[in-house]
Order: sequence, then C-alpha cells, then structure tokens
Amino acid sequence: MKFTKLFVLACAAFVGVSGVALAGDDALAQRRVPAKILPMPADVSPELQKLIAAPYNPAWNVLWTTGEQWRVAANAQAAKVMQTQPAMRERLGVTVQPNTINGVRVYVVTPDVIPPDHHDKVLIHIHGGCYELYPGEAGTNEAVIMAGLGHYKVISVDYRMPPEGYFPAALDDVETVYKAVLRANDAKNVGVFGTSAGGALVLELMLRAKQEGLQMPGAIAPGTPMSDLTKTGDSFYTNEKVDNVLVSRDGFCDAAAVVYAHGHDLKDPLLSPVYGDMHGFPPAILTTGTRDLLLSNTIRVHRKLREAGIDAQLEVFDGMSHAQYQMDDRIPETKEAFGEITEFFNRHLGH
Repeated sequence: MKFTKLFVLACAAFVGVSGVALAGDDALAQRRVPAKILPMPADVSPELQKLIAAPYNPAWNVLWTTGEQWRVAANAQAAKVMQTQPAMRERLGVTVQPNTINGVRVYVVTPDVIPPDHHDKVLIHIHGGCYELYPGEAGTNEAVIMAGLGHYKVISVDYRMPPEGYFPAALDDVETVYKAVLRANDAKNVGVFGTSAGGALVLELMLRAKQEGLQMPGAIAPGTPMSDLTKTGDSFYTNEKVDNVLVSRDGFCDAAAVVYAHGHDLKDPLLSPVYGDMHGFPPAILTTGTRDLLLSNTIRVHRKLREAGIDAQLEVFDGMSHAQYQMDDRIPETKEAFGEITEFFNRHLGH
C-alpha cells in the first residue's frame, strides 16, 4: 500500500512538472506540449536563415479537389519558376533541350563540362511537386542544379500529371524512360534521383523494376521522399506548422496526392513505397532537414533500407523545411547537399 501511494505521488509530481495531464491509455498514446517559439538556428548560412525565416507557403491550405483545378494552379506557378531558370542555367553552365523518349516528354540537361569519368554515366531525374506541380521545364530546377554542380548529364522526366494522367501514369512514364536508358547504357552506370514526390517515384521505380525483373541502377538518391501517403510518422505531428513549405499534414500536398491517387489505396507500395520490400535495392542516399514535415518519412525509408542490408546514407540539415536544399543553387547548404549526392554517385556508379 505504501509503495502504491508513493508511486501515485511520484506520478502526480511528474505531471505537475511536465504540464501533461493525461490518464490511462491516453498517457501512453499522446503527449501534450506547450506552445513555444523556435529560435533561428545559429550554425547555418545567412542564405538558409532567410529561407527558415520566410513565412508559410501562401498556398499551403489551398485544397483543390480536381485535376483540372490543380493544372491551372500548376501552370501559374510554373510561369513564375521559369522566370528564374535562364539566370540559374547561365550561372551553372548548363543547357536544357526538350525531347521525347518512347512518347514520354523529357528534358536533356547537359553541363558545359563533363569530366572523363562521367562520359559513360547518365542520371535520370524525377521532379517533385506532390504529383501535381512543376509541369514542363519548371520541373527541371533540381536537374539543372545536379548537372551544374555534379557535372553529370541528366535526363529529366516530364511525367504525366492530372488531369492528363492519374496513378500510375507518373510511374509508367518514369519506367518507360528508365527502360530506354537501360537499353542504351550499362545499368551500373545509371543513377536515379528526385525529391519529394520525385523521391517517392524513385523508390516506386525500384519496386516496379523488382516486380518486372529489370536491372537495378548503380545508385539512387530519393530526397525527402513522400514515402507514406497515409500520413504515418512522428514528424507529421512534431513538425506541423514548423515546416514553412508543406506546413501541415492536411495541407496542399496531401490534397494533391489524393487527387493523383484517384481513389486508389494510399497504402499501396507504388504510392507509399515505405511499405514495399526493399531487399535488392541499389545503394541510396537520402536528404532531409530537421524541420521537414517528411523527416520521419525519410528516416523510415532509411531504416527500411538498412534493415534490408542496403548501403543507405542519411543526410539531415539543421533547420531545413521540406526540400529547401534544392530550391536555390546559391545557398551553401545546397552546394553541400549536392556535393554529398555527387560524391555518392561517383563512389557507386560504374561499380
């Protein structure tokens, strides 16, 4: 009896200190935390500090429900993105040429300087945008940065998005390009990379390749992948309203992905690849940030790859929200992130 009273008193004291007043099973299931102000990370570049200090994405709670609505919004956003493209291409010494591969639209992104050991290598890029955004050349930003900083030739896939195509149209287009690249190149000399929805599509492509008995590429770089559309993962809650890009697990990106899924089971590994079997995957490098809403999505994929015995490298940048490492080539952390990805591809491609 004395022990029980002491235990209860100790628990009461803990509750009083922590400010948590939950009982029974609720005490184990959730934790209430006080409102707080997050200081600016001191040990990041001034350029990144500006991104961290930026207000919420103004479209974070625009929840379009049809592919047609998303396309109007995507076209308007793409026009703004294209205003910055010429200067970035010139800074990085990169040219971009449209093409088609077996009926799929692509952009061939070529740096002015390709080192001799990259001449027989090629990277496939899969752009992000929640399966709805960045159509056309607007989707090549990350490819331009990779080509310019990493000095690889890059093929960026302009996959179909709603209302032109719904699940699995994006994956089908990426696979079509991948098969064509494999016919022209040794698989060990091919790398595949992308961020957000593009990161998920990288993983989905590997699952599809396993299903169909295709050769795996030499290495992959799925950045902050949308690996679980069921919104499972700790950072969906801990980074709610902390991430100033995605902002909320119930925001625009979730709404866009639901439209793309078109009623399909969101837990299907070809939509939520964290639920897929990753045995036999190629070496992978994953990139995220401490304020990223998809931090847990990225960590869970990394753990899944490690459990499958895959050489998987996880890079986490302090203070970054979702995908901010690939938003501006002039940010020191961008150069650092793509330097890590380049080094990873250098180490694994061709071997």
